[in-house]
Amino acid sequence: MELKLLNDQGQAASNVAAPDTIFGRDYNEALIHQVVVAYQANARSGNRKQKDREEVSHTTKKPWRQKGTGRARAGMSSSPLWRGGGRIFPNSPDENFTHKVNKKMYRAGVCSILSQLAREGRLSVVEEFAVEAPKTKLLAQKLKGMGMESVLVITDSLDEKLLLASRNLPGVLVVEPRQADPVSLVYFKNVLITKPALAKIEELLA
Repeated sequence: MELKLLNDQGQAASNVAAPDTIFGRDYNEALIHQVVVAYQANARSGNRKQKDREEVSHTTKKPWRQKGTGRARAGMSSSPLWRGGGRIFPNSPDENFTHKVNKKMYRAGVCSILSQLAREGRLSVVEEFAVEAPKTKLLAQKLKGMGMESVLVITDSLDEKLLLASRNLPGVLVVEPRQADPVSLVYFKNVLITKPALAKIEELLA
C-alpha cells in the first residue's frame, strides 16, 4: 500500500510505502461500529441519579379515604404514577456502561478505519508538521493552503507551539499516535500523519 506524501502546499510530492496489514485491509463496517460504540461507552461516567419512592420527599398520609369519593384508591403521594413520585427503576450513579472489546478486535477495527481513509484519499503523510509561533492564525493559514479545514494531525511528539496554535480551531486536533482513537479517525474529514508518527503507528498496530 502506498500513501500520498504531501508538501507544504498540500500537493502530492511522492508516495510512501505502508504495510498492507494496517493500511490495506478490507472495510469491516460491523467491527468499526462495535469499536466506535465501545470506545464512546467506556468514556461514559455513571453520574446520573434518580430517586425511588423511598427517597422522594412526601407525606405518608393517605391522600383521601379509600371508598366513597368516586376516585381511584391511593395510598400515598410517592407513588410512581403521581407527579413528583419516585421512579420505578431509577438510574443509579454506580451504573456500568463499559463494553468489552479485545485488543485484537480493537486493533483490527482501527486498521480497517485507516485502510478505508487511505482508499478514499483522506489520509496523507508529511515529512514534518510545525508552526513558527504558537499562533492560531499561522496554523489556520497553513491548513487553508493545504486545502484542509477538518483535520486530525498525528505527530510523533506533541510540539507545544503546534498544540497551542490548534486549541482554538474547532476542526483541528493534534495528537500522538497512541492517542489516535477510532472516534476521532471517523469524525475528521482528513488525517495527516508525519513520517516518524507513521512508523510509530505501524509499531503499535503490528
